[in-house]
Amino acid sequence: MGGESSTPLVRSEPEERSAREEGNLSLLTASGKATLDIAITGVTGAGKSSLVNALRGVSDFDEAAAITDVIEVKAEPMCYPHPIIPNVTIWDLPGTGTSDFKAKEYLERVNFSQYDFFIIVASERFTIYDIQLSHAIQRMKKQFYYVRTKMDISISNEKLNPAFNEKATIQQVRKYCFGSLVEAGIPSPQIFLVSSWFQKKYDFPRLQKTLQNEYKTLRRCTLRPTDKSTKPSQGIGTHFKLLPKTLKTGLATLKDTLMHRNLEEVTEEVRQELDGLQNVRLDIAITGVSGAGKSSLVNALRGMTDYEEGAAEVGITQTTMECCAYPHPSFPNVTIWDLPGIGTPEFRPQNYLKKVNFTQYDFFMIVSSERFTENDVLLAREIQNMKKKFYFVRSKMDASIAAEIRNPNFNLDRSLEKIRENCCHELTEAGESNSRVFLISRRDLNRFDFPDLQETLEDDLDELKRHALILSMPLFSRKILKKKMAAMESHIWKFAFLSCAVGLIPVPGLSTACDLGILVMALLYFYKVFGLDEESLRRAAKVFGKDYRVLKSAIKKSPMSSEITPTLVGSLLGRSVLCVSLAVIEVVFYFVPVLGSLFGGSSSFVTTFFMLKSFLKDIVEDAENVRAKATEP
Repeated sequence: MGGESSTPLVRSEPEERSAREEGNLSLLTASGKATLDIAITGVTGAGKSSLVNALRGVSDFDEAAAITDVIEVKAEPMCYPHPIIPNVTIWDLPGTGTSDFKAKEYLERVNFSQYDFFIIVASERFTIYDIQLSHAIQRMKKQFYYVRTKMDISISNEKLNPAFNEKATIQQVRKYCFGSLVEAGIPSPQIFLVSSWFQKKYDFPRLQKTLQNEYKTLRRCTLRPTDKSTKPSQGIGTHFKLLPKTLKTGLATLKDTLMHRNLEEVTEEVRQELDGLQNVRLDIAITGVSGAGKSSLVNALRGMTDYEEGAAEVGITQTTMECCAYPHPSFPNVTIWDLPGIGTPEFRPQNYLKKVNFTQYDFFMIVSSERFTENDVLLAREIQNMKKKFYFVRSKMDASIAAEIRNPNFNLDRSLEKIRENCCHELTEAGESNSRVFLISRRDLNRFDFPDLQETLEDDLDELKRHALILSMPLFSRKILKKKMAAMESHIWKFAFLSCAVGLIPVPGLSTACDLGILVMALLYFYKVFGLDEESLRRAAKVFGKDYRVLKSAIKKSPMSSEITPTLVGSLLGRSVLCVSLAVIEVVFYFVPVLGSLFGGSSSFVTTFFMLKSFLKDIVEDAENVRAKATEP
């Protein structure tokens, strides 16, 4: 998840609205340009796109956000208008740093003359490419700043040092960046140390203030009347182009379906699809030698600590004496089974498989905390004979690395590779060739190989069970947050269709109708998926060792789940601009005429769709904020 919500880059919406309303005037710069253009550039992977989003006050998961990835995803400059101030545009430029990089050619390719100033971004150190770029921009007589990103990660890594001091570390990073730039011939460089996740920390507020001042300096107010009479009319085609991609896709699918089948059939099918997605069973078996940390892994997958009520019992002796089912606390259709340890006198390999009823599970994790044995290989072969999937998991990696780190020549990558090779060697010796081992720590599922394990599980499951796995996973990374968001977006048009297909009642005070019960059900479901209901927040507070009230305070945009009632949802609809423009309703009716035959059909479809779309955007941002607060250094 992302950091705390930021102050808008330039002006607040009321201020901007006031400026627009005074004489209905548009703002131009001295050159006659309609926008102030800010270019964000730097080496690929430095966090340029996340900075673009942070400066615009949006999260990385918003529909209009700049695309973020670990590899360069753009070959051309991408423009992102400020969501509140339309005459401010932030440009996300392609990454520098390729072997054939030439600053002059790069600036010509990205059309450097159109930008008012530049921000050069680095995540560790400023490179020779940044220096070349700086000199080229200097020759253009343009302003530029340096931003050193990902300070939260740097601080977190330095905390391993027993002599850690945060203020001294920040000063050391600042001094290093300044010194290297001055040495390269950049006099008095302006450097900002930031984290796009924690926008109230480090230099991010100072960067925003500097850009606000830059805006005021560069702005030359030439006032030009806006002639509303010349504004072209917008027809159905234009309105359709302006609809969100997900709505357009849903409408196209719905139109095609209803051309060949009747409404009642499709309604029942959509209802069954939703029921299947929300209630499909997924049974995960955790097995392996006694003492490997199986029960602790069961608790981690359920987003729980080892010692709270309802957790699987852990201990240094054999604590699991029979197959124990642990339903997920938010998604009880997902059950994680804690199986007894194999190889003890109570559970010999000869009768183990029969005792634990192996046929009922979807897949198996075979866990070891030290070395894999012949018993593990025996299990794997029997599972294979049943044509089911299994995965070797080496647990307690945090303890292993803590022991290794004492070595003066410690190198994390080398240590991980050594442990992985040793595990594979043990399995080969026991007769299991071509095996893959996932290294994990229940203390932090985002470390080591757990993200790879999750990806592998998703690839091996069918669509319904893959969906159940994604929804039940703890929010340990931004990647899983994005997957949950995509899963919920696929639900929205189904909820919208059901809303217009059931008996509708008008919402008091609105010229539209929709099913408030469906909206309430969908919103509460979103809360569970993103772990923002009160019970999930309390569990997360225990897992991360935070005060529940601290995590609760990170929820800025959404009401608490206990407050979601038909009355509240009705009032939110009443205040929302999403209730519903006639132009958009006209588009829906045009593309799917049968919806108009229902009382309030088109308006209900659009109202439900946009309400859920807006709420999902807010809840994803809040989930991002809660995760950032939970993992805050």
